[in-house]
Amino acid sequence: MPAPPGPTFRAGNLLRLSATASVQFLRPITVRVIRELQWNTYDGWVWLDAYELGARGDAVARRELYVRREGVQLLNTRLPTCAG
Repeated sequence: MPAPPGPTFRAGNLLRLSATASVQFLRPITVRVIRELQWNTYDGWVWLDAYELGARGDAVARRELYVRREGVQLLNTRLPTCAG
């Protein structure tokens, strides 16, 4: 099976979703990925299980989101590490 076009999303990735990801995001939202769901989709699209984040960065809702992979803005690629 060929690799999907565009980025692969991993747990902890912080994403910005706007209308380029899907028309449902005319008002952009920020989410933290729980996992990329392995559901059948059209080429270039992906289902994500994610937490929608509020203005302070707190999770306000858990959502399953259908987005254009190339339209997603990746804000980070790793979770911050704790110093200890």
